[in-house]
Amino acid sequence: MLAYVFWHLRRANVRAPEYEAALRVFHESLWATPVPGLLGLCSHRLPQVPWLVPGQGGYEDWHLLESSAVLDVLNEAAVTRARLAVHDRVAGMAANGTAGLYGLRMGARIEPAFAYWMSKSAGMSYAAFDESLKPFIAKGCCLWSRRMTLGPTPEFCLHAPAAVSLPHEALTLKLERLHSLGGTT
Repeated sequence: MLAYVFWHLRRANVRAPEYEAALRVFHESLWATPVPGLLGLCSHRLPQVPWLVPGQGGYEDWHLLESSAVLDVLNEAAVTRARLAVHDRVAGMAANGTAGLYGLRMGARIEPAFAYWMSKSAGMSYAAFDESLKPFIAKGCCLWSRRMTLGPTPEFCLHAPAAVSLPHEALTLKLERLHSLGGTT
């Protein structure tokens, strides 16, 4: 399973409730007419999005995909004639955005309350890194990894249902779910 993750900020003159409502309408329009291979959509409010503007809050949308082939389909579906107006409305309210592609590395997708963004230590093997996180996977967490350096974040994201203490240095983000359609994460 893959996830196309999009981080975005609203314009300073746009109120959060208005932006979040427009975002929901756009996501509901994507979900209402099925996009082949799109398994779910989820949007979170974040206290900060350091890879956009350090210290400023923003948003994170997870688009769960069957495969990378769905990226082209999703890209086209987002701006088809039926969705163009709702897409353009929320896009016009956005100040900035960036995205990445992630694969589910360990565990099953969950509804996370926390995201821990981290890299493995220099010299540490991927096998040792995975082994160090297996106890968290056994407790209901899941691990996502960036694909082909497509994204601005550290290489890994551990989604957790509650706060955890990791054996690795990580950027911790408390997630506030706005909406979810079809799947979790």
